[in-house]
Amino acid sequence: MRIPMLPCLLLIAMLGGCATQAELAAQAERDVDRMVAIYGPACVRLGFARDTDPWRDCVLRLSMQDAVQRGYPMTSTCVGRRGFVDCTYF
Repeated sequence: MRIPMLPCLLLIAMLGGCATQAELAAQAERDVDRMVAIYGPACVRLGFARDTDPWRDCVLRLSMQDAVQRGYPMTSTCVGRRGFVDCTYF
């Protein structure tokens, strides 16, 4: 009996994309380490004592601010007339 190749390849690709809890935790830890390395010194220069809750809040806020700025500007295109408008965002 011959198994079709395409479904087998798709199954392997889907299973290969799955991450375990340990892999997800390791990725989250790398993300936090990256944020601390990038934004930690700036928060210290702003007057926050390192490894305190306000310092951590500063790191998170600066990271979020950069993430929002990288996501914008958002381009929108709207078509229609008053009462019926269809908009798409890029």
